[in-house]
Amino acid sequence: MQVQHKVAPKRVTGACALIDSLVRHGVEHIFGYPGGAILPIYDALYQAEAAGQVKHILVRHEQGASHAADGYSRATGKVGVCFATSGPGATNLVTGIATAQMDSIPMVVITGQVPRNAIGSDAFQETDIFGITLPIVKHSYVVRDPQEMAKVVAEAFYIAQTGRPGPVLIDVPKDVGLEEFDYLPVEPRSVKLPGYKPTVKGNPRQLNHAIELLKRSERPLLYVGGGAITAGAHAEVKALAEYFQIPVTTTLMGKGAFDEHHPLAVGMLGMHGTAYANFAVSECDLLIAVGARFDDRVTGKLDEFASRAKVIHIDIDPAEVGKNRAPHVPIVGDVRSVLEDLLQRLQESNVVGDPQQTQVWRQRIDRWRQDYPLVVPTYSDMLSPQEVIVALSQQAPQAYYTTDVGQHQMWSAQFLKNGPRRWISSAGLGTMGYGMPAAMGVKVALPDETVICISGDASFQMNLQELGTLAQYGIAVKTVIINNGWQGMVRQWQQAFYGERYSCSNMEVGMPNFELLAQAFGVKGMVVHSRDQLQASIATMLAEAGPVLMDVRVRKDENCYPMVAPGKSNAQMLGLQPSPKLEQAIELVYCSSCNAKNPSTNSFCPDCGTKL
Repeated sequence: MQVQHKVAPKRVTGACALIDSLVRHGVEHIFGYPGGAILPIYDALYQAEAAGQVKHILVRHEQGASHAADGYSRATGKVGVCFATSGPGATNLVTGIATAQMDSIPMVVITGQVPRNAIGSDAFQETDIFGITLPIVKHSYVVRDPQEMAKVVAEAFYIAQTGRPGPVLIDVPKDVGLEEFDYLPVEPRSVKLPGYKPTVKGNPRQLNHAIELLKRSERPLLYVGGGAITAGAHAEVKALAEYFQIPVTTTLMGKGAFDEHHPLAVGMLGMHGTAYANFAVSECDLLIAVGARFDDRVTGKLDEFASRAKVIHIDIDPAEVGKNRAPHVPIVGDVRSVLEDLLQRLQESNVVGDPQQTQVWRQRIDRWRQDYPLVVPTYSDMLSPQEVIVALSQQAPQAYYTTDVGQHQMWSAQFLKNGPRRWISSAGLGTMGYGMPAAMGVKVALPDETVICISGDASFQMNLQELGTLAQYGIAVKTVIINNGWQGMVRQWQQAFYGERYSCSNMEVGMPNFELLAQAFGVKGMVVHSRDQLQASIATMLAEAGPVLMDVRVRKDENCYPMVAPGKSNAQMLGLQPSPKLEQAIELVYCSSCNAKNPSTNSFCPDCGTKL
């Protein structure tokens, strides 16, 4: 008979219990910034760092800590952890928490708080961060008893990672961190939350219904979102696509879930998606949504999105299924588990995919691909932004790329084709200033990988102070600024929809010299003015052992196309540039509504959406 040995409790402070619990949950890096209310936790952290149990990265602004923890999580699939003190420290985390919540990123956010007897008294640096963040967290705690600390941490990690992931807040009053008690650790995976049990397996009846639709479809399309990345369902998505020869489009969050070099890949869909993906979703007869949520930047005019199609929607979050589009076959469950089950049922029932069934459909999409390719313009006087991103992708095809938000983000999404978890961008919230601190988190997690942040001159200035963090720790992030002197996407919208009234979107006055700015922080700075400098400069940047900031001057008025205007269907794209060979290659027809010329292979006019 095996003898069970009881672990004797150890007398520690609440702060020590917190740090020990984090270490037990595998936390190796914490991003944060100290302050009065969280000092007991930092004192316990000092001892853990000295013992080599965990490493803390001191950021220059708390928002940088939250974005770094977010990037760390996206690149690894682990829970990212960040610290901040009470009051302004905690409120500076809010944008990063909301970014993680919108994109379903698992994080544990720990804030200091004023002592228990001062809560509610408007004490110095007191804010109700629990209340402030309620709409933007998956769950939250205020620890009022240090004996609850280990249990709270274990629950927080479980909730952050289980089901649809998200950020969890733990607010720790200062005196809770200081109070001693008899500590018994709570081991990871020992937590039971009876009221929280996400559905993992798909409903068998719905799976069988989905198979029947797949068997009959002649124009199917897989629409793959970030849920496939989270679930690690890349192999299953590929297997299903190849089984029935189904073309695959991805959302901004879903990039990397399917190899974009694969012949079935049609790239990203939506507002700045490829023309062929948007035409495909407009004319498919079956849409299989995998870990995607039908958000407005994907669907355009919702009632015209895949309006001819039956919809299968697979998602682990039942709140998303049917929220924006009622599916014909709703399947709630873990994306990977559902697809595994679906593929097994196909094999057991001897259903054999027939490539001939979708051949005409695939040929039609290939024709759209040829007729409306993504364009990389070249100009005699200036570099185009697209040229820069293509050059980066050629020299560092499998790097981890982070972006900020704006035109450079959309061009990057169009032209970068790297693997799972190597595309890291704020999609749902669209957070400027995200790119460099997120890249910092990725590089800390994966020090042997190449990590490149693609930013804009406006976005970069939101969190440029994190150059100091890169310099202090030698975090070798390579940051490339696509510098056009504007808030580029704002300028594009003002040009298209606001009569070219460029209100407060020009950034040239007061623009820093980025090369000298980098040097002031102790980071290598570079500037690229012309095409003949570009390739060699990228090679130099990549060869540099430490962090680098490269300022690339590009054409100022370049617009990001194609573009689906707000309120329009995906088939109505602005700036659609047909192949130069198109008019010679196929018959053209005139649209009866707007008189635009269209290839006879189109069903809808891309300029106005009229059926041809």
